[in-house]
Amino acid sequence: MRAPGTWLAVVGFVVIGAAGLALPQWQFLVSVALSKGIVALGLALLLRTGLASFGQALFFAVGAYCVGLGMNYYGLTELFALLAVSMLVSAVLAFVLGFLLARYRDIFFAMLTLALSMICYGLLLNNVELGGSDGFNVNAPTLGSSAEPWQLTGTNLFAVGFIAAIVCVMAVAVYMRSTQGRLGPAIKDNEIRVEYLGTSARRNIHLTYVIAGALAGLGGALQAFNIGHIDPDMAFWTTSGEFVFIAVLSGTRFAFSPFIGALLLEVARAMAYRYAPNTWQIVMGAIMLAIIAFLPGGLTSLGLGRRKATAAHPVTQTATAKVSASADAT
Repeated sequence: MRAPGTWLAVVGFVVIGAAGLALPQWQFLVSVALSKGIVALGLALLLRTGLASFGQALFFAVGAYCVGLGMNYYGLTELFALLAVSMLVSAVLAFVLGFLLARYRDIFFAMLTLALSMICYGLLLNNVELGGSDGFNVNAPTLGSSAEPWQLTGTNLFAVGFIAAIVCVMAVAVYMRSTQGRLGPAIKDNEIRVEYLGTSARRNIHLTYVIAGALAGLGGALQAFNIGHIDPDMAFWTTSGEFVFIAVLSGTRFAFSPFIGALLLEVARAMAYRYAPNTWQIVMGAIMLAIIAFLPGGLTSLGLGRRKATAAHPVTQTATAKVSASADAT
């Protein structure tokens, strides 16, 4: 995360925190946006490497079902333990699937992730023990060593999602500044050159996919508490498409970007439901087309001039310098 991204994150979290505390009626919407933003954060990491995953709903559903199964079948009720288990199970599943997916690129990667997500959807839909098409409810968890159920009020859910979002943004920002994190855009630009430098692009993609899976599992667990119910639709392809929508809407320039996109998406959908209940899908599609046409870099590209965009890419600077040198020699 660059310096402007740091200020963006600070200002953004201050605004979200103030809005959540000052407007209790918006706490549920913001909590849902935070959980989806965490999933889109992992997807943004994949997009930085040039890979679009249409199957993040797989890990989103796995995280949610870990919460439901842990509470209803295994007697695990502690909030943070459930969140940790959801992340761990999702990360392990992503690690296993990553051996296959890290070998593919472009449309093949996207279609394979989509296929895996739909397989999960089919298994959940036809499994009576997991509630089938109806799913099952999520009860109130406990907190710490207390045996009393924790009240899942709007403020409590907002606080948990807010803290989780801050931790995830900080962790991803550190990763983006690390050697492995900086390789993402390089792999997107020229994977062969990265291999020539002695670094395995496949391993980097595998690691990124595991991180994205863990974040999606955490987002699914938070969403299970927000909604209080889980069902197979959490693994459906439209859910994955929503995460892609958020990532494209927000851009991948900064670690905080997906939360801006998620919040704006939820606000736009709420307004569309209210004022155009029969055509809200058309409204969302028009917004998506407008973003792609006029802001291909996402909303966070607003205000960033061409000079800053060039300075942010040393490869572009080098190429520009070579062209200028050639022109001078001529």
